[in-house]
Order: sequence, then C-alpha cells, then structure tokens
Amino acid sequence: MAKKKDLKQTINYICSELFAEAVAASLYGTKVSEEAAENLLSSIIITKNDFVKRISHPQPGMEPKKYYARLVSDFNHRVSDIIDQIGNLG
Repeated sequence: MAKKKDLKQTINYICSELFAEAVAASLYGTKVSEEAAENLLSSIIITKNDFVKRISHPQPGMEPKKYYARLVSDFNHRVSDIIDQIGNLG
C-alpha cells in the first residue's frame, strides 16, 4: 500500500489535470451547453473531495490492503467515466 499522502497527491494531480482538460474542451471544442460543462467540472471537484475523504477515513472492519485496492479501482473507473464525458464535450 502506498502512503496516504502519496495517494492524496496523486488524486489531486489527476483531478487537476482532468479539470484543465475539461475547461479546455469546453472553451475550444464545439459549442456545448454551459450547463453540461459546469456539471462536468463540479463532478470532478466532487470526485476529488470524495476520494480524498475516503483515504482519510477507511471503512472499519475491512482489511486495509483490500480497502485501498478497492479505492484505487473505484477511482480509476470514475476517472475513465470523466474522460469519456470530456471527449463528448470536445
């Protein structure tokens, strides 16, 4: 298991890059409703906050190694969904 600090930094970095890509796609892509772009940007922020909180407060009764493996898997799945949404913006 990686250190909690490293996981938090990685999640913050990935989410900031996703945010920048979403802003660029909304500004330079085809004409998209502002509401869709704003919803995507807010979902990126919510995702970042949710996963950072999950790192800080692990689920009681679950083996830490399994918990963090599941957390990383869930994060990767959510990131791939956000990437698909960014592709639809541009």
